[in-house]
Amino acid sequence: MNIYIIRHAEPDYARDSLTEKGWHEAELLSRRLSKIPDASYYTSPLGRARATASLTMQAVGKEVEVCPWLREFDAGYKTHPDFHPTGHGWDFLPEHWAREPMYYDPENWMHAPAYKNSGIDAVYRSVVQQFDLLIAKHGYERQDHLYAALRPNTENILLFCHFGIECVLLSRLFDCSPVVLWHHTVALPSSVTIVSTEEREPGKAIFRMSRFGDLSHLDAAGEAPSFSARFCERYGDGTREDY
Repeated sequence: MNIYIIRHAEPDYARDSLTEKGWHEAELLSRRLSKIPDASYYTSPLGRARATASLTMQAVGKEVEVCPWLREFDAGYKTHPDFHPTGHGWDFLPEHWAREPMYYDPENWMHAPAYKNSGIDAVYRSVVQQFDLLIAKHGYERQDHLYAALRPNTENILLFCHFGIECVLLSRLFDCSPVVLWHHTVALPSSVTIVSTEEREPGKAIFRMSRFGDLSHLDAAGEAPSFSARFCERYGDGTREDY
């Protein structure tokens, strides 16, 4: 089984939709995704994800299922001047987490200083539980740190969502802290991440990632990627530096 985690195209956050460039990205993306056979489609309820999905759905003539738990992971943390003023628990300066081992711990990251008493642990557990149920629906049941291949298959699951939640889903599949993924990876708008089952022993599967943040559909069309979700490559270069 293959899971495609797709970040929405370039967002117009004020309208929770897409920019003109974003709609063009979504069109190029739809040409790629519409070629994937035996696919099931799921989307975040937020407008920018649903707009991105809509062009693929038009191309394949199918309906997309809206999953509330695929919305952006905007759970926050306690009020503190060091952390993001809007409460996004995945966005704060590296100097405030990189030296603290708890942020790297797959079991205890949500109890690290930024998240203590924030409720982020309950939100995280709820999301990964829903993710486990979706995977089980498609034939693979999580058992401890492996997945029981109850109905081995080559189906394709397409998830239209957001960068923050993408890292949460990957952290579940890989048994790692999402904090590391939030800060050391970036999936640009309309990018595609692919993880697939690997069943080296009968009935026992894990997920392996073959592509992360892939933008080959933009590259083929000569379309430059959006800067959204990135910060400056060099401090003072005129791009986004802080929040």
